[in-house]
Amino acid sequence: MVNYPNMKRSWQSRAMMTSDKKHYTAHRGMSLEEDISLSNQYYLSHDIAVIYKKPTPIQIVKVDYPRRESAKIVEAYYKTPSTTDYNGIYRGRYIDFEAKETKVKTFPFANISKHQIDHLQKIINHGGIAFVIIAFTSLNEVYLIDASHMINDYYHSQRKSITYQKIKDLGHLIPQGYQPRLDYLKVVDDWYFKEDE
Repeated sequence: MVNYPNMKRSWQSRAMMTSDKKHYTAHRGMSLEEDISLSNQYYLSHDIAVIYKKPTPIQIVKVDYPRRESAKIVEAYYKTPSTTDYNGIYRGRYIDFEAKETKVKTFPFANISKHQIDHLQKIINHGGIAFVIIAFTSLNEVYLIDASHMINDYYHSQRKSITYQKIKDLGHLIPQGYQPRLDYLKVVDDWYFKEDE
Protein backbone atom coordinates (compact mmCIF):
# COMPACT_ATOMS: atom_id res chain seq x y z
CA MET A 1 0.00 0.00 0.00
CA VAL A 2 1.41 3.40 -0.97
CA ASN A 3 0.30 6.78 0.36
CA TYR A 4 0.41 9.69 -2.08
CA PRO A 5 1.90 12.23 -2.53
CA ASN A 6 5.00 11.26 -0.52
CA MET A 7 5.11 7.64 -1.86
CA LYS A 8 5.89 6.25 1.62
CA ARG A 9 4.45 2.99 2.79
CA SER A 10 1.84 3.29 5.48
CA TRP A 11 2.11 1.63 8.89
CA GLN A 12 -0.64 -0.77 7.74
CA SER A 13 1.37 -2.14 4.84
CA ARG A 14 4.45 -2.63 7.05
CA ALA A 15 2.33 -4.48 9.60
CA MET A 16 0.77 -6.65 6.91
CA MET A 17 4.22 -7.70 5.70
CA THR A 18 5.29 -8.67 9.23
CA SER A 19 2.08 -10.39 10.27
CA ASP A 20 2.02 -14.12 10.81
CA LYS A 21 -0.87 -16.50 10.14
CA LYS A 22 -1.97 -16.65 13.76
CA HIS A 23 -2.25 -12.96 14.64
CA TYR A 24 -2.77 -9.97 12.42
CA THR A 25 -0.78 -7.03 13.78
CA ALA A 26 -1.99 -4.10 11.70
CA HIS A 27 -3.95 -2.55 14.53
CA ARG A 28 -1.36 -2.69 17.32
CA GLY A 29 -1.25 0.62 19.12
CA MET A 30 -4.88 1.36 18.38
CA SER A 31 -7.49 1.24 21.10
CA LEU A 32 -10.25 -1.32 21.30
CA GLU A 33 -12.77 1.45 20.76
CA GLU A 34 -11.07 2.49 17.51
CA ASP A 35 -10.97 -1.12 16.31
CA ILE A 36 -14.67 -1.63 17.03
CA SER A 37 -15.52 1.69 15.40
CA LEU A 38 -13.66 0.72 12.21
CA SER A 39 -15.35 -2.70 12.25
CA ASN A 40 -18.77 -1.10 12.67
CA GLN A 41 -18.05 1.25 9.75
CA TYR A 42 -17.15 -1.77 7.64
CA TYR A 43 -20.34 -3.62 8.66
CA LEU A 44 -22.45 -0.53 7.87
CA SER A 45 -20.80 0.24 4.50
CA HIS A 46 -21.22 -3.40 3.41
CA ASP A 47 -24.86 -3.49 4.63
CA ILE A 48 -24.08 -6.27 7.12
CA ALA A 49 -25.28 -4.62 10.36
CA VAL A 50 -26.17 -1.27 11.88
CA ILE A 51 -24.27 -0.90 15.16
CA TYR A 52 -23.26 2.39 16.79
CA LYS A 53 -21.45 3.65 19.83
CA LYS A 54 -23.97 5.21 22.18
CA PRO A 55 -23.41 8.87 22.98
CA THR A 56 -23.19 9.69 26.67
CA PRO A 57 -25.74 12.40 27.56
CA ILE A 58 -24.13 15.48 29.09
CA GLN A 59 -25.49 18.60 30.76
CA ILE A 60 -23.70 21.73 29.61
CA VAL A 61 -23.18 24.17 32.48
CA LYS A 62 -20.89 26.86 31.09
CA VAL A 63 -20.00 27.95 27.56
CA ASP A 64 -17.25 30.38 26.59
CA TYR A 65 -17.59 32.45 23.41
CA PRO A 66 -14.01 33.52 22.49
CA ARG A 67 -15.27 34.67 19.08
CA ARG A 68 -18.73 35.37 17.80
CA GLU A 69 -18.69 32.37 15.43
CA SER A 70 -17.24 29.83 17.84
CA ALA A 71 -18.33 28.42 21.17
CA LYS A 72 -16.31 26.39 23.64
CA ILE A 73 -17.82 24.19 26.34
CA VAL A 74 -15.81 24.85 29.50
CA GLU A 75 -17.93 23.02 32.07
CA ALA A 76 -20.23 20.03 31.69
CA TYR A 77 -21.21 16.88 33.55
CA TYR A 78 -22.81 13.54 32.74
CA LYS A 79 -26.59 13.68 33.12
CA THR A 80 -27.05 10.00 33.89
CA PRO A 81 -24.72 7.02 34.19
CA SER A 82 -24.18 5.45 30.79
CA THR A 83 -25.52 1.97 30.12
CA THR A 84 -23.29 0.09 27.66
CA ASP A 85 -21.01 1.25 24.85
CA TYR A 86 -22.67 -0.14 21.71
CA ASN A 87 -26.04 -1.17 20.35
CA GLY A 88 -27.67 -1.93 17.05
CA ILE A 89 -29.31 -4.57 14.91
CA TYR A 90 -27.92 -7.60 13.12
CA ARG A 91 -29.87 -10.29 11.25
CA GLY A 92 -33.10 -9.03 12.78
CA ARG A 93 -31.84 -9.23 16.37
CA TYR A 94 -31.08 -6.40 18.77
CA ILE A 95 -27.43 -6.36 19.93
CA ASP A 96 -26.10 -4.55 22.99
CA PHE A 97 -22.57 -4.81 24.36
CA GLU A 98 -19.84 -3.30 26.47
CA ALA A 99 -16.18 -3.16 25.41
CA LYS A 100 -13.28 -3.11 27.88
CA GLU A 101 -9.49 -3.32 27.79
CA THR A 102 -7.20 -4.76 30.45
CA LYS A 103 -3.41 -4.94 30.68
CA VAL A 104 -3.45 -7.77 33.22
CA LYS A 105 -4.52 -11.42 32.91
CA THR A 106 -7.79 -10.85 34.73
CA PHE A 107 -10.88 -8.76 34.15
CA PRO A 108 -11.58 -6.81 37.37
CA PHE A 109 -15.26 -6.22 38.15
CA ALA A 110 -14.26 -2.68 39.08
CA ASN A 111 -14.03 -2.14 35.28
CA ILE A 112 -17.78 -2.60 34.83
CA SER A 113 -20.57 -0.89 36.75
CA LYS A 114 -23.53 -2.54 38.44
CA HIS A 115 -25.97 -0.54 36.32
CA GLN A 116 -24.22 -1.85 33.18
CA ILE A 117 -24.52 -5.43 34.44
CA ASP A 118 -28.22 -4.85 35.21
CA HIS A 119 -28.74 -3.30 31.77
CA LEU A 120 -27.19 -6.34 30.05
CA GLN A 121 -29.50 -8.61 32.08
CA LYS A 122 -32.53 -6.61 30.85
CA ILE A 123 -31.38 -7.04 27.24
CA ILE A 124 -31.19 -10.83 27.76
CA ASN A 125 -34.61 -10.83 29.49
CA HIS A 126 -36.15 -9.17 26.41
CA GLY A 127 -34.59 -11.54 23.89
CA GLY A 128 -31.69 -9.40 22.75
CA ILE A 129 -28.07 -10.47 22.26
CA ALA A 130 -25.87 -9.15 25.07
CA PHE A 131 -22.15 -9.64 25.50
CA VAL A 132 -18.90 -8.06 26.64
CA ILE A 133 -15.83 -7.68 24.43
CA ILE A 134 -12.60 -7.82 26.44
CA ALA A 135 -9.19 -6.97 24.99
CA PHE A 136 -6.14 -8.36 26.76
CA THR A 137 -3.74 -5.73 25.44
CA SER A 138 -0.56 -7.41 26.68
CA LEU A 139 -1.51 -10.61 24.79
CA ASN A 140 -2.99 -8.95 21.67
CA GLU A 141 -6.11 -11.12 22.14
CA VAL A 142 -9.72 -9.97 22.10
CA TYR A 143 -12.58 -12.13 23.39
CA LEU A 144 -16.34 -11.98 23.19
CA ILE A 145 -18.02 -13.40 26.29
CA ASP A 146 -21.76 -13.81 26.65
CA ALA A 147 -23.16 -11.36 29.19
CA SER A 148 -24.79 -14.18 31.19
CA HIS A 149 -21.34 -15.43 32.28
CA MET A 150 -20.29 -11.93 33.33
CA ILE A 151 -23.56 -11.37 35.20
CA ASN A 152 -23.34 -14.72 36.99
CA ASP A 153 -19.77 -14.14 38.18
CA TYR A 154 -20.47 -10.51 39.08
CA TYR A 155 -23.22 -11.54 41.50
CA HIS A 156 -22.19 -15.04 42.62
CA SER A 157 -18.41 -15.37 42.50
CA GLN A 158 -16.28 -14.93 45.61
CA ARG A 159 -13.63 -13.29 43.38
CA LYS A 160 -13.53 -9.63 42.41
CA SER A 161 -12.49 -10.50 38.87
CA ILE A 162 -12.74 -13.10 36.10
CA THR A 163 -9.49 -14.79 35.16
CA TYR A 164 -8.08 -14.81 31.65
CA GLN A 165 -8.35 -18.61 31.60
CA LYS A 166 -12.07 -18.50 32.43
CA ILE A 167 -12.72 -15.90 29.73
CA LYS A 168 -10.72 -18.03 27.29
CA ASP A 169 -12.74 -21.13 28.26
CA LEU A 170 -16.20 -19.50 28.25
CA GLY A 171 -15.61 -16.80 25.64
CA HIS A 172 -14.66 -16.78 21.99
CA LEU A 173 -11.49 -15.37 20.44
CA ILE A 174 -12.42 -12.67 17.93
CA PRO A 175 -10.66 -12.94 14.56
CA GLN A 176 -8.44 -9.93 13.84
CA GLY A 177 -7.79 -8.71 10.33
CA TYR A 178 -7.76 -5.74 8.01
CA GLN A 179 -11.44 -5.38 7.08
CA PRO A 180 -13.17 -5.75 9.42
CA ARG A 181 -10.45 -5.14 11.98
CA LEU A 182 -12.26 -7.13 14.70
CA ASP A 183 -14.77 -9.49 13.13
CA TYR A 184 -16.90 -9.90 16.23
CA LEU A 185 -20.01 -10.62 14.14
CA LYS A 186 -18.38 -13.86 12.98
CA VAL A 187 -18.43 -14.94 16.64
CA VAL A 188 -22.04 -13.75 16.93
CA ASP A 189 -22.90 -15.87 13.87
CA ASP A 190 -21.15 -18.94 15.28
CA TRP A 191 -22.52 -18.59 18.80
CA TYR A 192 -25.95 -16.93 18.63
CA PHE A 193 -27.19 -18.01 15.19
CA LYS A 194 -25.67 -21.50 14.89
CA GLU A 195 -28.97 -23.22 15.70
CA ASP A 196 -30.75 -21.19 13.00
CA GLU A 197 -28.60 -22.57 10.19
